[in-house]
Amino acid sequence: MIGRDKRSVFSFIKDRIWKRINVWRGRALSKAGKEVMVKSVLQSIPSCIMSIYLLSNSSIDDVEKMINAFWWGERSNNRGIKWMAWERVACPKEFGGMRFQNFKAFNLAMVAKQGWSFMSKPESLAARVFKSRYFPRSSFSDAKLGYNPSFA
Repeated sequence: MIGRDKRSVFSFIKDRIWKRINVWRGRALSKAGKEVMVKSVLQSIPSCIMSIYLLSNSSIDDVEKMINAFWWGERSNNRGIKWMAWERVACPKEFGGMRFQNFKAFNLAMVAKQGWSFMSKPESLAARVFKSRYFPRSSFSDAKLGYNPSFA
């Protein structure tokens, strides 16, 4: 059940990322190993939830802070010096970054993909259910935000 407090509902994402970081924290990983860990494991954990729900900015910021601390942290503790801001680390390699995922943009793109599927395949079951519940008298592009909107 998703209530008004999305931060506590989606806290399981932070817990899963934290557990995965703690498993790998004590091991001697090079920067290349940490890069593979961040890109292939840590950034893929919230992707399924992000394709359905628009996460709060505070939840996304918490996830990015944990990944940032893992990236810059030392082996035994996470108190390494942060040499670059996360926005710089997340930009493409051509511009001096590491091409880590921008979670806010990714979340918005995944939710927009769901909207596109509603518009391109209006006969699908999900599109029909959402249409009957949230915009029965209009199309998806003309729908207004109602009084009891879903977080999906």
